[in-house]
This record gives sequence, structure tokens and C-alpha cells, in this order.
Amino acid sequence: MVVQESCDRAGGVVIAAARVEALKLTRSLVGLVATAAIIGGTLVLVWGITAALRSGNEEVIAQMGPNAALDWPGLLAIGTQIIAAGGMVGFGVVLTWILGREFTDGTITGLFALPVSRGLIAGAKMGVYAVWVLGVSLALTAGLGLLGAVLGYGAPTPDTWAGLGRLLGLGVLTGAVAVPVAWVATVARSVLAGVGATVGLVVMAQVGVVAGAAGWFPLAAPAMWALDPAHVTGAQLALVMVIPAVFVPLTWISWQRVELDR
Repeated sequence: MVVQESCDRAGGVVIAAARVEALKLTRSLVGLVATAAIIGGTLVLVWGITAALRSGNEEVIAQMGPNAALDWPGLLAIGTQIIAAGGMVGFGVVLTWILGREFTDGTITGLFALPVSRGLIAGAKMGVYAVWVLGVSLALTAGLGLLGAVLGYGAPTPDTWAGLGRLLGLGVLTGAVAVPVAWVATVARSVLAGVGATVGLVVMAQVGVVAGAAGWFPLAAPAMWALDPAHVTGAQLALVMVIPAVFVPLTWISWQRVELDR
């Protein structure tokens, strides 16, 4: 009975902490702007590139190469390239703000007075971030599906549905590989450091693609898989989850050990 009551209290504390962090994110300008930028910005860019292709813009056609097709595969390819880079930036900035703002705003001192461990607070922050990433990814995938219908590409085929599913997976996996910025922002106690780490991740992903190690490079593997799943094995894709598996605990430990005298 005592154990049950303790578990119930612990569960209530976790839910309360997650609810507070969710309110912080949904009511913040950073959260609103980032959500609108990732979803709306991606859809606008995809539509703009499609419009340029329809107008016969030779420069855009040359840049898009084999993906310069006015059909579902072309739409999905354009969306994948934009999400791979833009999603990383957007997710990284929001995660940096979620974890780093407590240090930048000086509110970290107030957390020491709460009857909740700082590790639990960090866990609640990461949980809210995960739910937000999933929600944004779902909305973005649905938006691209609607855009394809508006553009007159016809009813989605099984291959199209599979491509949309990979886009959803790309969004979630991109959010997962952005997790290291949470640890950087915590250790450096700086939002700017987290933003810098986000830019670094994007650059590293591009370097991995150019170097030809994309499949085995977790930062680049999600995008390569979304574009062409035949060139990325299950083992290579599984490596992506090593990143959050390492950096979520590191972030939790860093928050648990944070001190005010630094």
C-alpha cells in the first residue's frame, strides 16, 4: 500500500512537471514561431520550388536535378531535403531554449526551491520536446499530403503513402539527432552555445554526405533513408537512436548535478 502511494505521488509529480513545461513551450514566442516556421516555412518553400519548376525556371530545374518532377515523388523529394536541414535547425533551437532558458533567464535558482529533483525537471522538458517533435512531424506530413492534392497530383499510391510515412519518420528522427544540443546548452549554461551546437550538427551532417559515409553517419542517415530507403540498412538507421540514448541520460545527469556557485 505504501509503495503504491509512493508511485502514485511520483507519477503525479511527473505529470505536473510535464504540464508546466508544456505550458511554457506552448505559450512562448519561441515555441510558436518555431512551430510556424517549420510547418509553414517548409510548405511555402515546397510550393515556391514547385511553382518555379512549373514556370520552367532553368536554374531551379538544374539545382533539383532528377527531383525536378511535378508529381508525388518530386514533391516528397523536395520536402525531404528541406526537412532534413530546416528541421534540424528548428528542433535544435527549440530544444536549446527549453533547456537553456533557465540559465539565461536566471530562473534556475528558483528550481532549487521546488520539491522536485532537477533531473526530473530535465526529464519533463525532454518529454515535452519529444511530444512536440511528434506533433510537428505529423502536422508537416499531413500538410505536404494536402499540398500534393491541391497541386493536382492525384490520389496517393501505396508508394506515395510509404514516402509520406518516411517523411514522418524523418521528422521524428531529425528531432532525435538534435538531442545533443540539450546537453551542450546545459553544460555551457547558454542558449547561444546550444544554437551553435545546432549549426554544428547541420554542418556535420552535410560533411558526412559529401564524404560518402551518409548511411553509417547517424546525423545524415535519416535524410538518406527518406530519399532512398534501399541505400540505408536497418542497422544503419538503428544507429540514429544511439544519439538520444547517450545524450538524454547525459543531460539528465548534468541537470541533477547542476550547482548555483558556477
